[in-house]
Parts: sequence; structure tokens; C-alpha cells
Amino acid sequence: MGSKWTLFLPGFCVSVLFEIAATQISKDPQCDIWCTQHATCINMTHCSCDNGFASTSGKKYFNDILENCDDLTNDKDYKNIASHFESFLNTHNNPTTKNKTEIGNEATKLLQDLEEAILESSEEIQKLQKKSFLAFERQEINNCSLENVDTTLEAQNNSVTICCMDIIQSNTQGQHIVAFVSYNSLGTILNASFYKKTYEKKIDRIHLNSKVVSAAIKPWQSNSSLSVVLEFQHEQKKKEEERSLCVYWEKLIEEGGGWSTMNCNLIKSNETHTCCNCTHLSSFAVLMALYSQEEDFTLTVITYVGLSLSLLCLFLAALTFLLCPTIQNTSTSLHLQLSLCLFLAHLLFLIGIEQTKNQVLCSIIAGLLHYLYLAAFTWMLLEGLHLFLTARNLMVVNYSRVNQSLKKIMYPLGYGLPAVIVAISAASRADFYGSSSHCWLQVKKGFVWAFLGPICAVFSVNFAFFLLVLWTLQRKLSSLNNEVSTLQDIRLLTFKALAQLGILGCTWCLGILQIGPAASIMAYLFTIINSLQGVFIFLVYCLLSHQVQEQYKKWFLKIRQTKSESYTLSNNIVSGSTQTQTVRKFTVLLVAAHHYPSTT
Repeated sequence: MGSKWTLFLPGFCVSVLFEIAATQISKDPQCDIWCTQHATCINMTHCSCDNGFASTSGKKYFNDILENCDDLTNDKDYKNIASHFESFLNTHNNPTTKNKTEIGNEATKLLQDLEEAILESSEEIQKLQKKSFLAFERQEINNCSLENVDTTLEAQNNSVTICCMDIIQSNTQGQHIVAFVSYNSLGTILNASFYKKTYEKKIDRIHLNSKVVSAAIKPWQSNSSLSVVLEFQHEQKKKEEERSLCVYWEKLIEEGGGWSTMNCNLIKSNETHTCCNCTHLSSFAVLMALYSQEEDFTLTVITYVGLSLSLLCLFLAALTFLLCPTIQNTSTSLHLQLSLCLFLAHLLFLIGIEQTKNQVLCSIIAGLLHYLYLAAFTWMLLEGLHLFLTARNLMVVNYSRVNQSLKKIMYPLGYGLPAVIVAISAASRADFYGSSSHCWLQVKKGFVWAFLGPICAVFSVNFAFFLLVLWTLQRKLSSLNNEVSTLQDIRLLTFKALAQLGILGCTWCLGILQIGPAASIMAYLFTIINSLQGVFIFLVYCLLSHQVQEQYKKWFLKIRQTKSESYTLSNNIVSGSTQTQTVRKFTVLLVAAHHYPSTT
């Protein structure tokens, strides 16, 4: 008997000391920040639930900040929770910075009360469900027949999956309750403005894209670990450039409450659903974040400087092709149309590629860029066809037949084929034109191949044309006694067209090859060559053309002659005016001498 009393005495003394401390020490403000509601701080080391309340874990003294104190009377305002929830939704339609702390505190308390009411199967929850404010599923679990069996609950196309052993924990006796609730319009109040972005990278835009859901278990030991798998259905389709964030509602001291990503990880995400894994129970949601993309300043400068030079050169080239009479033929017409298409495409690119604020305008710009660049490559295809037909008719030395055949098809093909491709693309997936970052084709589901596919086809066909041209020229080398000048013209034409094919075709091939370790080098090569297309076209087809050089000399001499004639005429006018004034002065002197003769 004495030994039993000896063992019991120390434990009894510790209990008495805690009881005395609980009665003598009131809530300490420094300790109150982590003690839950309806709990008292004990010696700044532990918390204890007030009279009429019990901790969720059943412990009398605890120091876990996630521990809650439940009302033992089992009627804690459940009769008012429905009206309280409706009032919360109606009052806080537009959260502002001033009342965010108030909303956060109220939401934290309200979510906790709703979870408890659902676990208790309160009639008030049934009322909210009938009014479509929320939907929930509740299951009672007595034991787990298999250790790895999972329990899945669904509400409003959202679901939660928890391992049965995590629900019953170490307590295999008695009944366990698990509940899952999905709120209809709570996300409009607890929106992305409550997200803590302290440790995140720069986010351009963020918004909540799911229902707010809650998962709860009774009884629950807050210090227990578990794995909660949540699957959300998106309110809106997820965009390609957006990133899904799995968040839970965290109780905060200053803000009252807010969304946090701590211990919540993304498993997978697609356009319509996001799957998350969290290691605790709470209220959860999915946020969609658009992170700012860091652009290479050097590439940006190269692009704008190069395209500006190209615009100037393309403008001069177009004027040359229009006004130079000695080069007016089918080949010049092809060069002119190519220059016009590239000029308009580059100009629209500089002006509209980043006009993403208006989604409709951005889609229109993306469609026009798609059409103009496809048209430019179609005219490249016609360049290759014209070169092939010219080489094939070398023996005839008569291009009228080639010109007539090509003129019939070049305009319908040059502008009609790109229009058909863009029309089919827009009719099938118009929403893939333009994104939140650039007014161009989106890459998802391979839609960008509506542009890359035709370009690769043009490059392949033109390459085949060039091989055939070279083969034809090689065959004709033995019969060139009387056609040397013609061959020289064809060689010059081949060189120019091959140079143009390299400028245009290889440029886009470099763009496709921006993968792997050499992606940065390819990006710089692509940007430099592509931005200077107009400069190379003006150089090859104007400055290196003997006929154009002669025409430039004539224009230059004519301008000088005009200036010289204007200068001579101006001098004559001035000289004539001086002589007239001299005659007038002389006449005045004669008249004066006649009226006033000398007295001598």
C-alpha cells in the first residue's frame, strides 16, 4: 500500500500544481497569440481549454497551435450558423484592405464552426445545403479492414481521399467521422487577395479558380500526420502559361487568416482539374498564378533595332521594284509582293505583339501576323517555282511562256493559300490565337504547327527546286556556246534566290532548333538573322543588281541636274531683277536731269 501511494504522490502533486496555476494565472497576452479560442494560457508553456470546452485530442494541457477547444454542450450556436453564414456572404461581397483583417478573423471562426456542425450532422447544415450554399458528404468509420484502403468523399465535382488508417489513427476503438464540404460562393470573398506572397517570385496576375473546400475528422489528434489528396475542378479552363498553386486557409495573427502553400504540394494539373497533396486538415482551394517572364534585354534590343532597319530597307526595296522600269518582269513582281508582306508583318509585330490587355484585339493581331508571315513564305515558294521553270526553259531562251503560266496562278496562290490555312485554323481553335503574354499562336495541343507546318513544307519544296535547278544547269554546260550571257543571268538569279532561301528558311529552322544546351546560341542567331531579313533582301535584289545600280545612277544624276537647273534659274531671276532695278535708277536720274538742269 505504501509503495502505491509513493508512486501516486508525484503525479498527484504535478496535477495539483497545474490546477493551482490554472486558477491563479489568467491569459497572458504573449501566450494568447498561439492559444486557441476558449483556451487559457498556463505558465506561458501550455494551454488549457476553458470550462465547458475540451481539446480535440482529449488532452487537458497542450501546446500545439493547431489544437482546438470544442464545446461540450454540443449546441454551440448551431441554430444560428446558417443565418451567420448567409449574413457573411451578403455582407462581404467586396473585400477591401481596410476590412480584410475583420473578414479573415470571421472566416477562420466560421469555417471551424461549419466543420464541427457537419461532423455533428446539424440540421442547420441541411438548411444550407438545400439553399445551395454548400454541398457535403459525411461518412462514419468504425474500423479499417485493410491498412491501405482509402476513403474518398465527393462534393460538387471536388473530392478528397484519405487513408483509412490516417482517419482512425491509433484509436481502433469507437466511431470515427470524416466530412468533406464544398462551398458555392465563398471563393468570391476569400479570393486571391488573401494569398501570402512573401516568399514567392514576382506574380503578374493571380486568381482563385476552384471552390473552397474543407476536410475534417472527429475525433482528431492535431499532432498526427496524414496524407490528404484533393482533386479540384476548375471554375475556368487553365491557360497554358498559368501555374496552379495548392493552398490552404491558415489562421494568422495580424491578418486574421489567409491562403498559404505550406505543406501543400501540386501533384498534377491540366486544363480542367488540379490534384493536390497536403499533410494536414483545413480548408483548401486552387489559385492560378501568372508569373512574369524575364526577357533577355539584349535580344529585345536586337529585335527592335533589326526590324526597324528591315522596315526601312523593305520600304526602299518596294519603291525600287515599283519605279525601276528596267527590271519590270515576273521575278520583280514576286520580289515586290514578298517585300510588302514582310514589311506589313514586321510593322504589325513591332506595334501589336504585346497588345495583350484587350483579348479580342490580341487575337485579331495574332491572326493577321499568322496570315502575313504565311503569305511571305508562300511568295518564297513562288520564287522557287519561278526559278525552276526558268532553268527548265533555258534552251528556249524565251520567258514569255513561263511568265504567262506563273502570272495566272501567283496572286491567287500567294494570297489565297495563306487565307485558307488561317481560316481553317481560326474556325477550329479561334481561342488559341493570342495569350496573356504575347499576341501570337499558342503552343498547346500543337496549334503552333498551323504556322510551323507550312513553313517546313515551303523550305523542303524550295530546297528540292534548288537541287533540280543545279542539276539542270550542270546538264546544260556542254551547250552554252551561244547562251553564255543567258547562263550568267540564271547563275545570278540562282545565287540571289538561294541567298533569300537561306535568309528566310534557315532563320525559322534556327527558331525550331532552340532546344538543349545550344538553345541560347540558336536564339541569338535566330533573332539576328530574322530581324535583318529586309536588309538582306534590299542588299541582294537592289544594291547588288547591275540594272538597279544603273537606274540609281540615272536617278542620282537627274536629281543633281534638277538641282543645278534650279540653281541657274534662281541666279538668272536674281540677275534680271538687278538689271531691272539698275535701268529704273538710270531712268530716274535722266528724268531728274531733264527737269532740274545744271546752273553752271
